[in-house]
Amino acid sequence: MEEKYDLCVIGAGPSGYAAAMRAVDFGKTVVLIEKDKVGGAGLYNGALSSKTLWELSQKIRTINEGIQSVGRRKVDLSWEDVQKTLQESLFDRKFQFSCHIKLLQSEVMHDIFKYERGCASFIDNHRVKITKSNDKEKTIYADNIIIATGSKPRKLPNIKVDEKIIMTSDGVDHMNDFPKSLVIVGAGVIGCEYATIFSNFGKTKVYLIDRSDRILPFEDNDISSLISKNLTNNGVVIHKMAQLERLEQKDGEVEYELSYKDGKREIIRVEKALLSVGRQLNIESLKMENAGVTLSKRGVHIGDDDTQTNVPNIYAVGDASGHIALVNVGELEGRHAVERIFTDKKTSLTYKNVCTIMFLQPEVASVGMNEKQCLEENIPIKVVKLDYSCIARAIAMRKTQGFFKIIVTNDDEMKILGMRAVGEHASSAIQAVALLIKMNKSIKELAEMVHPHPSIIEGVQECVRMLLNKSIFKSSIFKYKLWCYSCVDGKIEHLQRL
Repeated sequence: MEEKYDLCVIGAGPSGYAAAMRAVDFGKTVVLIEKDKVGGAGLYNGALSSKTLWELSQKIRTINEGIQSVGRRKVDLSWEDVQKTLQESLFDRKFQFSCHIKLLQSEVMHDIFKYERGCASFIDNHRVKITKSNDKEKTIYADNIIIATGSKPRKLPNIKVDEKIIMTSDGVDHMNDFPKSLVIVGAGVIGCEYATIFSNFGKTKVYLIDRSDRILPFEDNDISSLISKNLTNNGVVIHKMAQLERLEQKDGEVEYELSYKDGKREIIRVEKALLSVGRQLNIESLKMENAGVTLSKRGVHIGDDDTQTNVPNIYAVGDASGHIALVNVGELEGRHAVERIFTDKKTSLTYKNVCTIMFLQPEVASVGMNEKQCLEENIPIKVVKLDYSCIARAIAMRKTQGFFKIIVTNDDEMKILGMRAVGEHASSAIQAVALLIKMNKSIKELAEMVHPHPSIIEGVQECVRMLLNKSIFKSSIFKYKLWCYSCVDGKIEHLQRL
């Protein structure tokens, strides 16, 4: 006899887990199916593991900069020590998930929540087959189904990945030691993050292949230039405007060949290679055709309308939906889908105030539109920018590299369109601005708030005051630390705030 549920969630990564727990909130019967590991890429080979590496590498870099400046030998951290810290971090999170699931099933809500380990595939739009590791099968029936199967690193044709010498992000955590040299293919967020991590540790010569004329091409020039300069100063070689002709194993190492528009070619040998060229869906085993679920027109993600697929009782969230591949966005989509299913929720998801962070040197946080996007869409804007060296907390921390940039509409209301924060505590500085974007409010809401002192977020308030022409420091005096300008029809006009 088939087990029947109000909801079946396929995939126990961040979005699927969030969806299942939201269904529990409504007292609905829910089965959560996972074929591999609870937590998905948000925990393994992804967000938590790479950010643990970044945090550790930042500390090592800061310590070594300090002690080397006074003539002392730098700290030598082994890969074994790095792995120990990484495994402790992963264990803490894994333990939380496993305890939570076990207690939910055994004591608290065993009558409504069920966790199944196995590979899920559609029989039709209501019935799902679960294939266990021992090849045993069972079928469940669900009124509604959420696809939250996540993604995996994309590979390139003609490049054989063994996850030992030529790797994706899945192979990084399984290395035995720091590579003496490493080439990273792809200069997007993940590629630049790993370039930052390995160059921070100071044991790996890092090469970064960039097809564009600058890294992070989707961001403003000032952000891209600062990160590029810091990577270069940290010993990273950035191959700009480079076309990868081949990359292959030779004698237990990696040889790659690049070509350039001027006809120049070069061949370089390194110990290992890391492919960072995006991600692709985990949908091969789902047999979505049995349920009638179709992909988007581009064919790279599941087509959805506010998380609902073309089949009314089936939803897609997280990486499967193809919107923004971030843990926080996936959780938001998972919760939203459940609320659509079990309530009369009418408001659609908005991605206008999604907060993101790039773990670089220094860290970069963002919300809303950047200056580049506004110029491309010909939106009249005012921009204010404040250097970290004008913020008391940054001075106290001796971390004065970075800036805040706030973009507002070029009118009397000055509603916030976006913000970029580059520097220490950047991710903590954008929250108030994100809220104002969601509420469609102007900067005036921030001008009179009493911020803690000394704190990095005082810089946000000073930006706002500058736009209102009542700042403490005047941009006409500190011309190279404070900027305030408007842009209409591509023409920039500097606004001198006296």
